[in-house]
Amino acid sequence: MQQKRWTFAPKSEISTKELEEKLGIDKELVELLHQREVFTFEEAQDFFRPQLEHIHDPFLMKDMDKAVARVFEAFEKGEKILVYGDYDVDGTTAVSLMYTFLIKHYPNVEFYIPDRYTEGYGVSYQGIDYAADNDFKLIIALDCGIKAIEKVAHATKKGVDFIICDHHRPGNEIPKAAAVLDPKRTDCDYPYKELCGCGVGFKLVQALNQELGFEFSDLEEYFDLLVVSIGSDIVPVTGENRVLAHFGLKKINHSPRKGIAEILKLSALKRDLNITDVVFIVGPRINAAGRMKSGMNAVKLLTSGDDETAKELGEFIESENKQRKNFDKSITQEALKIIEENEEFLNAKSTVLYKEDWHKGVIGIVASRVIETHYKPTIILTESNGKAAGSARSVQGFDVYNAIDECSDLLEQFGGHMYAAGMTMPIENVDKFRNKFDEVVSATIKEEQLIPEIKIDSEITLDQLIPEKGEAFPKFYRIIKQFAPFGPQNMHPVFVAKNVQAKYVKIVGETHLKMSIYQEKNSTKLFDCIGFGLGDFFEKLNNNQYFDVVFVIEENTWNGNTKLQLNIRDIKTN
Repeated sequence: MQQKRWTFAPKSEISTKELEEKLGIDKELVELLHQREVFTFEEAQDFFRPQLEHIHDPFLMKDMDKAVARVFEAFEKGEKILVYGDYDVDGTTAVSLMYTFLIKHYPNVEFYIPDRYTEGYGVSYQGIDYAADNDFKLIIALDCGIKAIEKVAHATKKGVDFIICDHHRPGNEIPKAAAVLDPKRTDCDYPYKELCGCGVGFKLVQALNQELGFEFSDLEEYFDLLVVSIGSDIVPVTGENRVLAHFGLKKINHSPRKGIAEILKLSALKRDLNITDVVFIVGPRINAAGRMKSGMNAVKLLTSGDDETAKELGEFIESENKQRKNFDKSITQEALKIIEENEEFLNAKSTVLYKEDWHKGVIGIVASRVIETHYKPTIILTESNGKAAGSARSVQGFDVYNAIDECSDLLEQFGGHMYAAGMTMPIENVDKFRNKFDEVVSATIKEEQLIPEIKIDSEITLDQLIPEKGEAFPKFYRIIKQFAPFGPQNMHPVFVAKNVQAKYVKIVGETHLKMSIYQEKNSTKLFDCIGFGLGDFFEKLNNNQYFDVVFVIEENTWNGNTKLQLNIRDIKTN
């Protein structure tokens, strides 16, 4: 079991007293608000009660006027429009959203998802040629295109215009498209920079809807797609994303589109979803279509209008997801074995592995799994179309995109974010890339970044979790629930309780720790706990040992009864 370092959120320099009094809540909860840059009563109201009025005007985004004008020009001329998106969750939800909206108002629309294996990531020459050969005059590219300089130029020569809706970092040059929507453009003043690709597509839909004279409420049918994309693409759940995720969860739990309803039915989940469920239940199933065969199947499912088609596609994608899990497990085991048998790999500050027959569709997942055992920036590569294609994942606080950029002379293309990226290179460059990437990582990573970090928001006492008489849950927890939806920059609060003791300690499922804990020596109040993968602590806690425990508070339902449970993240014995 890897050692973890505990870091505490810095205490706010601003007094908590005013909000404590106005909101009637504990100091620790006000500290949590301050960590989320919520300092006034009015800001707290907005935080706890997200409103659709907080959604920004889409025309604040650079090139939005050009994008809307070009779409209306296509409408007027009767041009064919191709909605094009990447094969992952963000891309397929974005395409589904844009296509569903456009087809309501205009008949000459089709969608296109590139093949992961024959075309690769992002805008492809094959996709452009398909559009030109089939008389499409406009491509709306979603979740991709911001670096497609030569490909957009190729399309222009073929008489095909581009509108790009992307959220990835631009390079030094912006493609010469009819419009380029990307809040991360340095010349874009849009007030919220962290939209997902589906979110940028939604802004174009919002602008078109507005110009067509319809109400914003007409767009609520797309909120389930937005929350799936926001959760699955791991973008910050702040600002506009948090508002859209809040209303997206309401939509997905009460009236989801047929395709998502079928996914939920097959998952057998018996309660309302939260963001974590979206990430681990809905997202992987949509992703599985593009990972295993074609992302086109995901879009067909998400745009399906009848129950029979949704059922058929849902069952197909469920089987694809099961196959994906099998590949994921076997390749992860193989990758870990390679590392364990190679001292050079064990001692490196990064992990770069290549094997030509690994399934390209799961290498990103495998990179994340490898980090769980060997906590360092990781790149998993496989052969694709005669090239080495790879996915990178990073550790907390390390910018893997910048590290890859330092090795760009060995690459044919790359793109991504601070914590995740993709790349292709000639196979003969793999060893050179491994060495150079490790040199860059070794020179720039801090030693503490190679130890998994647990960020602790606050210390509390367990008596804060005792409900008032007649209440099912304590007020402290009821307020925590209102911090949801959780996600990056608004993570589920993590607490520490010190000098606790355990009773009824046991191992369940071979590696998990189950117990009850109490804090005061003579306390009769016990708190149920589960610690996934923490079975190694069993011996230490079974002898009245005092210890500190890091946890999140959650609800556990068993046999129709729901009560609080502490989900243990780590333990330090005293």
